Amino acid sequence: MLAKSFFATVFRSLSRSLSRTRAITVKELRQLSRDRMTFGMIVMIPLMQLMLFGYAINTDVRHIAAGVVDMSHTSYSRDILQQLNASQVVSFTRVYDSIPAAEQAITNGELKAVLYLPPDFAQRLVSHPAFTGKSSPTARPIGQWLVDGSDTMIASTLRSLRQMPLDALANRTPSLSVPTFETVQYFNPEQRSVVNIVPGLLAIILTMTMILFTSAAIVREREQGNMEFLIATPVKSFELMLGKIIPYVLVGLIQVGIILIMGHLVFDVPIRGGMTSILTANLLFIFASLTLGLVISTIAKTQLQAMQMTVFLLMPSILLSGFMFPYEAMPIPAQWISETLPATHFMRMIRAVVLRDAAITELSKDALWLAGFTVLGLIVASMRFKKQLD
Repeated sequence: MLAKSFFATVFRSLSRSLSRTRAITVKELRQLSRDRMTFGMIVMIPLMQLMLFGYAINTDVRHIAAGVVDMSHTSYSRDILQQLNASQVVSFTRVYDSIPAAEQAITNGELKAVLYLPPDFAQRLVSHPAFTGKSSPTARPIGQWLVDGSDTMIASTLRSLRQMPLDALANRTPSLSVPTFETVQYFNPEQRSVVNIVPGLLAIILTMTMILFTSAAIVREREQGNMEFLIATPVKSFELMLGKIIPYVLVGLIQVGIILIMGHLVFDVPIRGGMTSILTANLLFIFASLTLGLVISTIAKTQLQAMQMTVFLLMPSILLSGFMFPYEAMPIPAQWISETLPATHFMRMIRAVVLRDAAITELSKDALWLAGFTVLGLIVASMRFKKQLD
């Protein structure tokens, strides 16, 4: 009798607990159905991951921007260029008269590689053992590949072009080696991946922290009940937006110093750029990221929504900016999307400045884009905040 009473009591208690749990579950589901932003994230995040990983992300690098310094101007050199273009690994977009001019293009980030064909290219080719049929331990390289070694994945792809295309060797003796190009790797001759990763981490870390800091700025004021106080003050919308981001600029610069100093001391990452260029590039990106966070803050209704939108933007910034996968390997539509992200422009700038000692004036396109993005973002955020006040 006592056992039956005990089990009945336990059953009723469990039944009431399940009933209360069901009530809370129903309440949460209803609240979730009303939160369009969260529901959108539930659908969009897996869809975006699927599209990015399945379509946009590609490790097979093709159409690498390359230049040529052809001092030979022979039918052999023209045939080589045609064969290399046909491989679709490189695309020769520019012709230079001298190696220094080509090297400057690599430093500026305009090209990833340059093929140098010396004046005696034809002589080197026809005197190579592959053509003469006579083995020789002193066979000279027939030319040079000048490669930007700061991007290790692209550099390793270009190393596959060290051998001359076989289709161009009509008279080659099959039993002997193929003529080769000498490879000269600038900025990272040891091919250490950390040299490429550490400057790129600046873009990812600043994107995550700067946007996260300001994405909840306006939402926090609303949730804490300070919105009425802000409305009553003589502060204008643009002044409020500017005042919201300035304190975090110092935070961003501290993070930059930590990453660069520790990267140099711990991982021996070279810092070749001048302090003025490094500071300018980072300030442009910090302001752009903080401004993007402010725009998110004027759209989100809660801090949770602001965080969800930040995560939504962080993923393409990591995958499409060139941090993990080469920009050149992405399909054209993915490159268009990539160009709308501040991280993409900063990734090119910071790697060029830190690793290749490029000047900001040589990166004016990306610098102006970030500056324009900041101004436009501040205007949009101010207008949206003014609309909310009305």
